[in-house]
Amino acid sequence: MSAVRHVVGLLNLTPKSLSLRNFSTHNVNMGKTYVVGVGMTKFEKPGRRENFDYPDMAKEAVENALADAGLKYTDVEQACVGYVFGDSTCGQRALYPLGMTGIPVYNVNNNCATGSSALFLANQLVSGGISDCVLALGFEKMQKGSLGATYSDRANPVQPHVEAMMSVRELEAGPITAQLFGNAGREHMEKYGTTAEHFAKIAWKNHKHSVNNPCSQFQDEYTLEQISGAPMVHQPLTKLQCCPTSDGGAAALVVSEEFVRQRGLESRAVEIVGMEMATDVPSALEGKSCIQAIGFDMTKLAADKLYKNTGVSAKDVQVVELHDCFSANELVTYEALGLCEVGKAGEFIDAGDNTYGGKYVVNPSGGLISKGHPLGATGLAQCYELSSQVRGEAAKRQVDGAKMALQHNLGLGGAVVVALYKMGFPEQQQQKAKL
Repeated sequence: MSAVRHVVGLLNLTPKSLSLRNFSTHNVNMGKTYVVGVGMTKFEKPGRRENFDYPDMAKEAVENALADAGLKYTDVEQACVGYVFGDSTCGQRALYPLGMTGIPVYNVNNNCATGSSALFLANQLVSGGISDCVLALGFEKMQKGSLGATYSDRANPVQPHVEAMMSVRELEAGPITAQLFGNAGREHMEKYGTTAEHFAKIAWKNHKHSVNNPCSQFQDEYTLEQISGAPMVHQPLTKLQCCPTSDGGAAALVVSEEFVRQRGLESRAVEIVGMEMATDVPSALEGKSCIQAIGFDMTKLAADKLYKNTGVSAKDVQVVELHDCFSANELVTYEALGLCEVGKAGEFIDAGDNTYGGKYVVNPSGGLISKGHPLGATGLAQCYELSSQVRGEAAKRQVDGAKMALQHNLGLGGAVVVALYKMGFPEQQQQKAKL
């Protein structure tokens, strides 16, 4: 016992604080975490906005998050910064203008799941008792046009997934990512009778939702005929069913319960009820299935673990932000997340259960398809939207009765992060609303 007291003294922690916070990485014993501030930029077509380099995106997003929380940059103890396209230590370059405080900065790259991966790391640092206030930041400055490989002199991390696709489908002209996700859509059509119109309805919904999002890259509503009649990228996906490349940034401040109470932030604190990350399982490469190759099984693995560890089910959720890089991925993800039964996504869409007035509102922000997809920022923009929803601050996008929110952010190669959010101290929120 004396040895324990000695170690406690060296760490400048009291035995009481150790009993409240647990340093284990086992989820059951981890401390509660809260998002107390979120911020983002408007997502833009690459190059459209002048003086909008990634340090500018970072500054705007972080300052918005700090203002939302009523905190200062000096309150931040560590930072996890996500981006895909950029040199090493872009995170430091982005944050130094806000203050050279000497804090640890971790640079994160996990393909399209980069933003949520930075958030996942921030959540672990706080829930594991390492820090009380951690910044998660994501940004991307992208090139115009479809995504392609950056390097040609080394192994491509997505090559095994492409080969898995080619084992069941002929390689065609067109962007590889569109082929991967489009072929998953074709597989769903063949197995379950889904139609091209179902995919078009998803894009119609997301474009319609984006009209009410001032941060969305596109804010245009289209008819279903316009969605279906847009230029074909890879059957059944037309251009308006594919997310654009984008410039933009987003940020979130993740803190401990002790920090919330010390700073009096209860009325603003959004609890991270649970958060899970998963990577590919063998079926992604060996399953002879394009649906599996794009990450269906790892999404289901992460979601099942999330529901089990939190005691929450999909039926408890009202609002969802999921990774609709293509309308086909939104459709198969309904099933992977348990929003509907496998093979029933078409019926789910036809019933209107993915929008206002249905069982769930999916992608009220407009999703990647219309809001835009700056890779490093997307996962944190989802956190921004869902925090706004459970706070009741989403303005014209507000989902009635939004108490529990579900996030899904996926990257080929692969990684997926899923999370659940709710207000951490609803009584304090209600009391403040009455003032």
